[in-house]
Amino acid sequence: MKASKIAYKPVGLALGAVSGMLAGAVFKQAWKKLGHDEDAPDATDEDRTWGEVLLAATLQGAIFSVVKAAVDRGGAVATRRMTGAWPG
Repeated sequence: MKASKIAYKPVGLALGAVSGMLAGAVFKQAWKKLGHDEDAPDATDEDRTWGEVLLAATLQGAIFSVVKAAVDRGGAVATRRMTGAWPG
């Protein structure tokens, strides 16, 4: 395993935590903008419809994936700029 990959592990873990928090905040704002309740439904919310639950899950998954990819890619680019080596 390359040294740059080992050195990047803690950075990647920290970025993963940050991206999760950021994605959660973005999802909450997007859910509000769509005109739904303050809180998104959970799969076990009895008072919510199938459509609403599945829409929330789809939107949340899409936002999480995009935010995580953007943060991971930005971290890798920053690592290469600082070290000259790609961390992957």
